[in-house]
Amino acid sequence: MKMTRRVATLMAASALAASFTFGAAQAAEKLIISSWAPPTHGINAKLWPRFIEMVEKATDGRVTGEIKYKLASPPAQFDLIQDGAADVSWIFHGYSPGRFVATKLIELPGYEGSAEAASVAYWRAYDKFLKGANEHKGVKVVAMHTHGPGQLHSAKKVTALGDIKGMKLRLGGGVSGDVGTALGATGIRVPAPKVYETLASKAADGVMMPMEGKKGFKLTEVAPHTYQMPGGFYRGSFALIMNQEKFDKLSDKDKAALEKVFGEAMSKMSGGVWDEIDDIGTEATKSTDGNTLTMASDGDKAAYAEIAKPIREKVLGEVSAKGIDAKAAVDFIAKEMSSYGK
Repeated sequence: MKMTRRVATLMAASALAASFTFGAAQAAEKLIISSWAPPTHGINAKLWPRFIEMVEKATDGRVTGEIKYKLASPPAQFDLIQDGAADVSWIFHGYSPGRFVATKLIELPGYEGSAEAASVAYWRAYDKFLKGANEHKGVKVVAMHTHGPGQLHSAKKVTALGDIKGMKLRLGGGVSGDVGTALGATGIRVPAPKVYETLASKAADGVMMPMEGKKGFKLTEVAPHTYQMPGGFYRGSFALIMNQEKFDKLSDKDKAALEKVFGEAMSKMSGGVWDEIDDIGTEATKSTDGNTLTMASDGDKAAYAEIAKPIREKVLGEVSAKGIDAKAAVDFIAKEMSSYGK
């Protein structure tokens, strides 16, 4: 049968429409990821791409993600996700003083181990002890993780613990604020993206941050001297969170698939990324002219251990008041970290 031009045209149009319908049906559910660090920061270069990869692999491509920047300030990320203005983000608990208390346990000085080990231990402690505090009410907790050991980066070289007294330091909040006070420093509270301009303007003499900041926030330019305490002066507490309604709207199949990578697996990945970017920051320090690394002496390490004791007791008291066995949680974290990978 000879096909007329009109029939051929109608058939082609129908096929095209069908392909669009099929494509729409197959389109992946996209999670909007809010990130407050600069686009060049290691979290955006490494963590979020791996997050998306894990989500896509778990759901056979039915769920994916896209990073968006400057949707809200760092302290506003929790509310942004809770309100559904974005689907996923990472939060630093220290930016919301009083809102998060139980999370301070992982920030305490004295833990030994990598950020990956700390993050896995943190998730297990959260699941076993801390979840009951219900401090993340209104969102779905995807992962709990830490950055690497927090160190002192300054414009002038610090060679001894006593040199810190009287310095003006940018401190991120949480336990780092207690540490600064105990060392006799004056704390200045600004979010991480504001650190460079704070130091460049001489509003602060230095900053306490993990080593990744030397690269991620260009501290090699404004805080070239690093004074390192073995194990760090503190660690920072983070969570990856997701809008609960967005998660609930996913198919049962995809929710079950994501639950397999959310939690410990995503926490491990997040901590592992931080170890990588800490290494990058250390290498940037070593390779940049005028930058120095000074390790605390055994005497200063012992002195800091004594200084840290009242900080530990204070935080244990705060967390115990939330109905959590804080001492058991801290002992659990330390044990999990010491046995990690063995």
